[in-house]
Amino acid sequence: MSELFGLTRDVVKTRYALRTPSGFVTSTLPDWAGAVCIVQISPEMGSRFCQVLIKLEPASEGKGNTGRNEHFLFVLAGGCSASLGGMTRTLTGGSYAYLPPDTDFRFYAAAPGTQLLVFQKAYQRVKGIKEPGPINGHEGTVAGKPFLGNHDARLQVLLPEALEFDMAVNIFTYQPGATLPFVETHIMEHGLLMLKGQGVYRLDTDYHPVQAGDVIWMAAYCPQWFVAMGKTPAAYIYYKDVNRDPMS
Repeated sequence: MSELFGLTRDVVKTRYALRTPSGFVTSTLPDWAGAVCIVQISPEMGSRFCQVLIKLEPASEGKGNTGRNEHFLFVLAGGCSASLGGMTRTLTGGSYAYLPPDTDFRFYAAAPGTQLLVFQKAYQRVKGIKEPGPINGHEGTVAGKPFLGNHDARLQVLLPEALEFDMAVNIFTYQPGATLPFVETHIMEHGLLMLKGQGVYRLDTDYHPVQAGDVIWMAAYCPQWFVAMGKTPAAYIYYKDVNRDPMS
């Protein structure tokens, strides 16, 4: 059943946003020739980072340099070849890559229907801490650990938990009925994409039904909580800023 005209689940507020595929509008970005780009979260919304969905076809090419920013890319579907800071890699569904500032990149020879999720932010340098180098991996090699002892809520940590990284990207998977154990309220900002399943997300004082394909932005100190619902597991991938003094 299609949505009635004029109705949407999309909400954009000062402390959070829920965006759904029915409201996505495509953009053209300079580094992504022949690609369909959807800017899901950006500073124009109030965030300090960008979250972009890139759709590639065989003739598409992403080529550029990260400049002052760092990029984290996750392959949602399909696959492609990639040159990442001089390393040539074949990326498949579930592959991911971290690109530090001033890193050349090229994505090419994509399979039909390839989709990349990209998180971008300005890297915060700290005197005495070495900047990280490029990283690539696959979610299938990262164990899901029980979150605070709950075996029905498992967390996969995709980037090293080290001071040189000022971002973290994790995948959270919940069995039906599993929840975050408490309403979290913290300094870290989030960008999130629902990968599968469905549930209810508390954002500030509001409760929203969410499902695969939905996008959420949460500002610092926005109260947040999630419960997985339905008959299948729910999972989302999310970004957060970490390891930096807020006064620096």
